[in-house]
Amino acid sequence: MWQNVRQLNLIASMLYALAAGLLLAGAAVWLIQRPMFTLHEIQIDGDVEHINMPTVRASIIGHVRGNFFTANLDVARAAFESMPWVRRAGIRRVWPDRLAVTLEEYKPLGTWGSDQLVSTSGELFTVNQDELADDDLPALDGPDGSAKDVITKYHQFVEWFAPLGVKPVEVTLSPRYAWSVKFSDGMEIELGRERNEDTLLKRSNRLISAWSDVTQRWGKQIESVDLRYPNGFAVRVAGVRFIPDPADGKVKK
Repeated sequence: MWQNVRQLNLIASMLYALAAGLLLAGAAVWLIQRPMFTLHEIQIDGDVEHINMPTVRASIIGHVRGNFFTANLDVARAAFESMPWVRRAGIRRVWPDRLAVTLEEYKPLGTWGSDQLVSTSGELFTVNQDELADDDLPALDGPDGSAKDVITKYHQFVEWFAPLGVKPVEVTLSPRYAWSVKFSDGMEIELGRERNEDTLLKRSNRLISAWSDVTQRWGKQIESVDLRYPNGFAVRVAGVRFIPDPADGKVKK
């Protein structure tokens, strides 16, 4: 081998390349450790209505380590997304000493159960309930995994009962999958179980069609309505119960 000039030249070239590589690696390590690349700023943009800096500092302290080159963005992202209200966080490096963070907050549609919120996309999340003191959110609830169904029905109830001049403030799906609604005027409606895709709409239309007759005779202070009857419904006003007779369309005591 020592007399093979070609092999010797090849080995020499490899050694030179190795030495150059080690030199460059050492230079790179030295360079990325320079103070100029120490992270000096984390810029936060996006949805920050419910985000405050003390919360940010408390949540990410100890998670964002290293400098511009060595900071683990996945760990930092997870730290941001663990904060209340934060649905998603996007993080990128900004030369030479900054991180830019774009936050996306959950958009609350209503409260869920006793201690959670549900977003407009049906995601459940937990926040400090004191932050909701001034928010006029409907109270929604249902069995595990039913959030998206409850949201869909909430929007349908808003549309269906708009002719009555009321808006749902509570929508509940019971453990037996029966629906009930409470409205802004205090009226409560029992809609029962959904037998098919038209069940609840037909029951709602039955009340809406008779609403003028009901209110003309007893006013609009209706305490509750039970729509679970096959062909009619029961109305309660100040402790008196009335049931419409579907045969003649009149409401009877």
